[in-house]
Amino acid sequence: MRPTPSRRATATGALIAAAAMLAVGVQTGSATAEAPQAAPKAQVAGNADPGALPAVLSPAQRAALLKAADAGKAETAKELKLGAQEKLVVRDVVQDRDGTTHTRYERTYAGLPVLGGDLVVSETKAGRTEGVSKASRAELKNVDTTADIAPAAAEKQAVGAAKAEGSKAKEATQAPRKVVWLAQGKPVLAYETVVGGLQHDGTPNELHVVTDAATGAKLFEWQGVHEGTGNTQYSGQVTLGTSGSGSSFNLTDTGRGNHKTYNLNRGTSGTGTLFSGPDDVWGDGTPQNAETAGADAHYGAAVTWDYYKNVHGRSGIRGDGVGAYSRVHYGNNYVNAFWQDSCFCMTYGDGSGNTKPLTSIDVAAHEMTHGVTSVTAKLVYSGESGGLNEATSDIFAAAVEFNANNAQDKGDYLVGEKIDIRGNGTPLRYMDKPSKDGSSKDAWYSGIGNIDVHYSSGPANHWFYLLSEGSGAKTINGVNYDSPTSDGLPVTGIGRDKAALIWYKALTTKFNSTTNYAGARTGTVAVATELYGAGSAEVKAVESAWAGIAVGGRPGGGDPGGKVFENSADVSIPDNGAAVTSAVNVTGIAGNAPAALKVDVDIVHTWRGDLVVDLVAPDGSVYNLKPYSSSDSADNVKATYTVNASSEVANGSWKLRVQDKAAQDTGYINNFKLTFP
Repeated sequence: MRPTPSRRATATGALIAAAAMLAVGVQTGSATAEAPQAAPKAQVAGNADPGALPAVLSPAQRAALLKAADAGKAETAKELKLGAQEKLVVRDVVQDRDGTTHTRYERTYAGLPVLGGDLVVSETKAGRTEGVSKASRAELKNVDTTADIAPAAAEKQAVGAAKAEGSKAKEATQAPRKVVWLAQGKPVLAYETVVGGLQHDGTPNELHVVTDAATGAKLFEWQGVHEGTGNTQYSGQVTLGTSGSGSSFNLTDTGRGNHKTYNLNRGTSGTGTLFSGPDDVWGDGTPQNAETAGADAHYGAAVTWDYYKNVHGRSGIRGDGVGAYSRVHYGNNYVNAFWQDSCFCMTYGDGSGNTKPLTSIDVAAHEMTHGVTSVTAKLVYSGESGGLNEATSDIFAAAVEFNANNAQDKGDYLVGEKIDIRGNGTPLRYMDKPSKDGSSKDAWYSGIGNIDVHYSSGPANHWFYLLSEGSGAKTINGVNYDSPTSDGLPVTGIGRDKAALIWYKALTTKFNSTTNYAGARTGTVAVATELYGAGSAEVKAVESAWAGIAVGGRPGGGDPGGKVFENSADVSIPDNGAAVTSAVNVTGIAGNAPAALKVDVDIVHTWRGDLVVDLVAPDGSVYNLKPYSSSDSADNVKATYTVNASSEVANGSWKLRVQDKAAQDTGYINNFKLTFP
């Protein structure tokens, strides 16, 4: 065996990301001498390292950190060895209790926004950079900023793409702007065009289309409107934050950033009318009273605000103490709810027959969390990152619902269990076994980024349930669950509070705009290590939960037992070169291979994201074990994969095929093992 090659110093926790939009302006404000405070619900942390927990930043403290980062961005760019034409734009900042500061940046090149150039720089209290998480590690240089096609050609392409989604718009809502596209390796000059209108189901459309400015080819598209559905469960008699006195009141929550709730009165545009009345009593518990939906949405926004502030120390969606706003009674018989970055607001339909407004606690939390995601990781609403975006909203919808502890709407791991969209009383989505809804997926597979983001969210939802509660059958708050794992091995949960904390910190300090499932595993393992220590039960549980949805292997590889065929000969992997193989000859197994063939992979490599790893059956059939990921910067691939090989004859030559798809990193296959149970 050979020693592990040394890794590059810059390869610290970079995660895959691509199509981030350029940041809005940097917020400024006066600094205060007050130190960041510990989150009020510190008991959530359990045995976590107190210094690694998120700190509570007041809006003024956050503004001061942003101002300081903005003042030092040129020095940061120099430290990161960015090119002369690259500039940093500060977008967001969060801080740990030990003073570690995580600053998010976008990039420009020759003054143009760089889509896929986002990165997070983590600095200690003493100002030493200890980690950089990049959306792309491709070099940003030699970009010809002169376009060969006219903006009108890009606009025509974008309008056509929007038409396919149902939009009747004849022109772009936001005219094509020149950008640099860094999402897929080599930087390319492109146009980004945004087209509005309505989608097929009446949801507003904000389709972003990226067009190659040299060839006119469509490079990428994503939807700017983040959809979600939930239940219409009323929360009983609750206290609302309102404004006014005497005989004049309105739904403005002065204690939560002046969050307002408006009545669209079946409209589909504009703000609508602020709910107002002569008394401070809102609705009567029935959908026929327009105020009822307003009260539900207003309450859902309040408990979501309280959760993020009290548990994670986040003051409002942006962390700036400013509330978003809600719009209810959207459209006619509209069975959905959605978040829009453009208005920084949540919008709710009234459901089938306008009798079931989608304004429950978990729906409000789901939509507001889209806002939190939009100002932190900015997970693009397409492909695997889109599934993780949706899962993030479902994860915190569950966390908020449990935290609210409302007797009329107890916490559960179900989505839409009260709205009865299917007409048979079943929930819209299940977190313990997502496939029970008929469309969502329980586990990751290589093509999951090609399906609807509401269904590709299934594995991450499943991961959160497994990490929180563990596998197997159990009853929680009167609801029966039975969660399986893709490898057939059990997972022991660490509790919902720890699981939510790990996901929140990964979202705010590790994830980037198009983090995929492999990157999410890397980010959450890194966070669990920071919070609970390497080798801790929490880290092992995080890894086991990911293995339970087919993302990586069990900690230590595990020993599934059975008949083993192994090749321990070293096979060098050419840097950015041709594929190589390690083979085992299987004999003495009658019939076909099993549906749970165990594949143990041990690869030594200085940037495992460069690698595509496949299992090749004797007849040449290919089973992808690990996809390429430009963001997965960790060393080595040491994992146990489970493959359904039941259609393959067992006996014959099986190969582990590995290809390095990017330059600068090297390694070798150390060991390859098949286990037939």
